[in-house]
Amino acid sequence: MQKGFLLYLLITLVGLVFIGRLFQLQILRSDSYDPIHNSAVKIKYDYPERGYVYDRNGKLLVANQLSYDVMVQPNQVKPLDTLEFCSLLKINKKDFLRRYKKAENYASYLPSVFLKQLAKGDYAFLQEKLHKYNGFFIQKRIIREYPINAAANVLGYIGEVNDALAKKNNYYQPGELIGKDGIERQYEEYLRGKKGKKYLQRNNLNKVTGSYLNGKLDTLPKNGMDLTLTLDIELQRYAQKLMSGKRGGIVAIEPLTGEILALVTAPTYDPNMLVGRKRSKNSTLLFNDKISKPSYDRGLLAVYPPGSPFKMMNALIGLQENVINEQTSFKCYHGFKYGKRKNEFMGCHCGIVGRPIKLKTAIARSCNSYFSNTYKRIVEKNNNPSEGLDNWQKHVFSFGLGNYLGYDLPAGQKGLIPNGKYYDSRYRYSWNGSTNISNAIGQGEVLTTPIQLANFTAAIANKGYFFTPHVLKEVDKKPIENPKYTIAKKTTIDEKHFLPVIEAMHEVFKTGTGRWSQVKGIEICGKTGTSENFVRIDGKKIQLPDHSILVAFAPKENPKIALAIFVENGGYGSTIAAPITSLIIEKYLTGKISKANKYREQKMLDLSLESIYDKLYQKPKEIASRTK
Repeated sequence: MQKGFLLYLLITLVGLVFIGRLFQLQILRSDSYDPIHNSAVKIKYDYPERGYVYDRNGKLLVANQLSYDVMVQPNQVKPLDTLEFCSLLKINKKDFLRRYKKAENYASYLPSVFLKQLAKGDYAFLQEKLHKYNGFFIQKRIIREYPINAAANVLGYIGEVNDALAKKNNYYQPGELIGKDGIERQYEEYLRGKKGKKYLQRNNLNKVTGSYLNGKLDTLPKNGMDLTLTLDIELQRYAQKLMSGKRGGIVAIEPLTGEILALVTAPTYDPNMLVGRKRSKNSTLLFNDKISKPSYDRGLLAVYPPGSPFKMMNALIGLQENVINEQTSFKCYHGFKYGKRKNEFMGCHCGIVGRPIKLKTAIARSCNSYFSNTYKRIVEKNNNPSEGLDNWQKHVFSFGLGNYLGYDLPAGQKGLIPNGKYYDSRYRYSWNGSTNISNAIGQGEVLTTPIQLANFTAAIANKGYFFTPHVLKEVDKKPIENPKYTIAKKTTIDEKHFLPVIEAMHEVFKTGTGRWSQVKGIEICGKTGTSENFVRIDGKKIQLPDHSILVAFAPKENPKIALAIFVENGGYGSTIAAPITSLIIEKYLTGKISKANKYREQKMLDLSLESIYDKLYQKPKEIASRTK
């Protein structure tokens, strides 16, 4: 009697367990259950089209093309003729074992890429034979295509998901594609879309017998969103041509919106190099080039002393702090003497000797003496250099220098704008405005990136405010509404103080250092610069050829473009950066280059500094000795 009762009890308990499990699977989890670990279910992914990318004028920058990947799900693989299979795939047995082991180590129950991006001919042939090899199948996938060879640094590229990322983010599987740089990375979630899934039921012979749960869990793919960028791709291409044979960066911004019109790094590369089966080989060449650095975005990452364009910053701060006004004058005797020793002298090439120099002329002729005196007055205003420099830094920071600007690209550098504490620790609180006088002319410890200087110039063009630079304009034809990019940021300088500085910048192109690069009919406001360039060789600080710099905006009234140009080892700003600037401005505002400036254009297109770069990197000590 007791044994019979126990038997009935056991049968009842087992029945309840089965009923509970069925209730859980079919009722409680039927809508959310993902049978990915069920060996009787095969999951087939349906990949969406990645979003297309256009420039501000609707020109297609990034499109899609079909790719065919051989996939493997290790727990479904049965013994096979390895040599025959390798022959079909055009790989060797060692490569086969390596690929299979990698897939098995990741997850034997999940499909992953075994061999990527088959040629169309190989796909058609293999498709007929693949039914013989259980666990292997062909997956269609979308890869990128770049109709225009430009802006590789902005667009970025897509690459394979590795095991670590796949385990961290369950949306991805190893071998799938993901944005790796530029807007492909920054806006991955917009561009990638959403994968579709089909669950297929298999029998004990591993053959698909139909849909799992009649397709109840299946989902359709959702294509990625199309992006419209702020770039003017024709301006980008033109600026890239002008930088051929040179190294440096160009950043052009629309002042009234903060939209980036062009973001050039030189040298650069064709974005199609990082597409298809040759991607691995090409990426090794590009990313391992430590000399010309084609994959290094100099517009965002390179930090340079800003040189003379920084004089406008000290002019604005001097006006705001009331230590100078438009009529304040200083005399220049070929430079500025800031100490008693012979070497404590900053030379100047303004050409005005022993006569009073006022603000407008000081900017137009780039007088070092004027801005050295101005900087000393700012720092020593209240006889406390440390506090004075902190106040100076506050003003500089308000223009976006010395910190990340917050633009929507995944690369950047802060640069350096020193404060009082920076020098207190180095000089034990015993220093004054003369100690770091090079800051007066954008040398010394001051470091900026081209995009920071372009933004600084846009703030001047706007008379005291700027919008955070950005490259995204629309998502699926809808304008972005992110307040980060649509709300203006104000500087600490009053609007009235920008007017004399703008007049002086206009004078630069009328009678000053940029006069040889005027464009008839366009009022350009700018400032040339020559940034000293030092390296350390065997522990010694050696001066190498200077960098050529220019910042500008145009037209003077209602500015449409503001830009900064750095040409590494290009010498005076008036010789290379200035003519390139005027050509870019004319091209953007008029759509062409006038006959009068065709000679200037051809000269810049033909100009190459490669011989200088070759010598600098091949024989740096010899070059250094000749440039002392």
